[in-house]
Amino acid sequence: METKRMEKKVQVLLGLVVAAFVVLLVRLAYLQLIEVDKYQVMARQNHLRLIPIMAPRGEMYDRNGVRIVGNRPVYTVSLAYLGLQDTDRVIARLASILVGERAFQGMSEQEIRQEIQKKLDEQKNGQKLSLYEPLPVAEKVSPETVSRIEEQRLELPGVLIDVRPMRDYPYGDLLVPVLGYVGIMNQQELDAHKDEGYNLGDAWGKDGLEKTYEAYLKGERGARQVEVDASGRPVRDLGLKEPVPGDNLVLSVDARLQRVAQDALARRLAELRREGYGQARAGAAVVLDVNTGEILAMASQPTYDPTIFVRDLTRKEWNDAWAQISRDQSLLNRALSPYPPGSTFKMVVSAAALESGKVTPAFSIMDYGRYKYKTDWKPGGHGRVDLVRALKVSCDTYFWTVGEMLGPELIGQYAREFGLGEKTGVDLPGERAGIVPGPEQKSKLWKQYLDDVQKEMDAIRQEYGQRLAAAGEGEKAALQKEMDSRLAPLQDRYSKIEWELKWRDYDTMDMSIGQGNNYYTPLQLANYVAAIANGGILYQPHLVKKIVAPDGQTVQEFSPREIRRVKVSPQTLAVIRQGMYQVSLPPDGTASSIFAGATYTVAGKTGTAEVQGHDNHAVFVAFAPYEKPEVAVAVVVEYGGHGGVAAGMVARQILDAYFSMKDAPPTAGLPGGEAQAQSPSGGQPQPAAPQQGPSRPATGVQQRGATNPNRQPSPAPGQGDAGPGGGNSKPPAGGQNNAGRDTGGSVVPGQGQGNPPPGNAPEGTTGPPGTGNTPGGNTGTNN
Repeated sequence: METKRMEKKVQVLLGLVVAAFVVLLVRLAYLQLIEVDKYQVMARQNHLRLIPIMAPRGEMYDRNGVRIVGNRPVYTVSLAYLGLQDTDRVIARLASILVGERAFQGMSEQEIRQEIQKKLDEQKNGQKLSLYEPLPVAEKVSPETVSRIEEQRLELPGVLIDVRPMRDYPYGDLLVPVLGYVGIMNQQELDAHKDEGYNLGDAWGKDGLEKTYEAYLKGERGARQVEVDASGRPVRDLGLKEPVPGDNLVLSVDARLQRVAQDALARRLAELRREGYGQARAGAAVVLDVNTGEILAMASQPTYDPTIFVRDLTRKEWNDAWAQISRDQSLLNRALSPYPPGSTFKMVVSAAALESGKVTPAFSIMDYGRYKYKTDWKPGGHGRVDLVRALKVSCDTYFWTVGEMLGPELIGQYAREFGLGEKTGVDLPGERAGIVPGPEQKSKLWKQYLDDVQKEMDAIRQEYGQRLAAAGEGEKAALQKEMDSRLAPLQDRYSKIEWELKWRDYDTMDMSIGQGNNYYTPLQLANYVAAIANGGILYQPHLVKKIVAPDGQTVQEFSPREIRRVKVSPQTLAVIRQGMYQVSLPPDGTASSIFAGATYTVAGKTGTAEVQGHDNHAVFVAFAPYEKPEVAVAVVVEYGGHGGVAAGMVARQILDAYFSMKDAPPTAGLPGGEAQAQSPSGGQPQPAAPQQGPSRPATGVQQRGATNPNRQPSPAPGQGDAGPGGGNSKPPAGGQNNAGRDTGGSVVPGQGQGNPPPGNAPEGTTGPPGTGNTPGGNTGTNN
């Protein structure tokens, strides 16, 4: 009986064993016969790695083939996440090798280890790091460090050494900040462009042309397939896919003229500071081909050293350099930022007056130096002036008179006709539209301040309403008096702002001489002058002539593009051109001394835009030659004083260079860098081995009459844009016209701090009013 029971148990056990073996055999057969392809692929992937090879970015050349931006190869250390348990040991050993590298200078081994671990943890926790994907640890490492890593290769599984192309700037700050700069993609940028072939650690155009043409410049990454052992150590190369360099950009810029524009602007700023204009630290200059819209030069001061983004800098050196950039707002392209145009706006008023039939070229006035409650910049006035002479001597009285005949709507119509107050469409990020003032714009501007004051008064009334309700009879009188004392200045302020809701005659007069809330970019001013010069064609300015593939094939070519033909007759444009030409002629053209002795003819216009509490902005526009125009120039010098003295002298140097260098070598006047022009289709370097290693002049502006200052200061870095501030004195309500309109504010856009920064500041138009004052624009007299 016992034996039968035992036999039965053995049979059950045997059946279970057989069943288990059957299951195992079925599973083995399934894996070996049916799933064989899948697991063969997985096995290969387990010992094969694809190591990405960064593609060199496309380079940038000037119109004559001079390389402005190139590439140079540098060593990069990355850590491939292998999922190994001894990753901490690998990081510790790598950190010990990286001690002393400039990227980690001043950091201890422990701090470097923590930095690497932090990067790895951030990517793993964010599920952004795949197995075997390289995580960049250090760039631009020295050959000595590379040798040490190679010597300890067996102890450093997953540590990769790669050769990456890095941006190279043969001519330093040439064309900064137009070029923009390149940086490693941040997480936000990677998330936004993850479907475009970008990976962790890829380069990305952060601003300027680098950003606009990122899709062309980036190239196509290559890869190296290597076999690795169980620890992830490379055993042998199995294949290589060469990276495809990005497309090259051939720019419309002439590097020689660009160098002259930058240096002339920088020198003049330095001279002005020595002459007493202590705030003259920034400005912009634009040079356009009037017949194509091509930008021949675009300068913005101050600039910065673009190599700080690619050089081996210690953390302190980087922080110091970045602090200087933030302080100077040098990433801001001031050629795309709006300024009050001053008297350079008078050609718009001239066009509106002649085209509307309100005046003829022969219409004249007797200028005694005053108009209503306004005083011309020249005491005693200019005598008898017609339109041409009014432009020549920049007679404010003439344009105040004509401006009131026209009204703001008609002036604004012709300002927009010439492209002012609208973006030009230039191929750069961060362009701003500027402002064409008018009744509606003014009402909207002041209404927001009126609403703010109303909210303050409502809050006070609500606060005291509650306190009065809870107060005893003896306290109510004191509380009511306290509330009234707090409301009184706000009510006075409310009344002043309420007055400014409506467009007044002084607004029209200010608008007619380019003050008030007129704000236009130097690029817009140059383009508007180019349209006057070429007979009325408003072109879209552009910086890139063509895009060329690495093999020399043209990918895209950019022809001149007309925005529109301005609705101004050839006869009117001819009269305006004549007036601008007279500006450069003796004895009393406002720029006659600036262009004395020039070997070419020039038509120009000076502008001096008043800024409350600061020196005036200096503005100058011109085209040349007068008889057959080729080139237009616009120069703005912040707080530089008189337009001719400050900005006109910069324009003179630019125009001298333009006409003198036509037969000069392509690199004439370019210090350092390459000595010859190169073909945009060749010479794209492949990443092989890294390289080793007097007294202050008078402005001519008289300020008269009462002022109501409210000029808002330029914002501190990080605060965004400052808007038009300024005071508006007005004739008293009783009808006495004895108050003069004086000075106002200017827009000097701010640049937020960051690391790296987002680029140019966003569009903005207004700033908060100062205590007890009301917002307004640039006002007064100018020449």
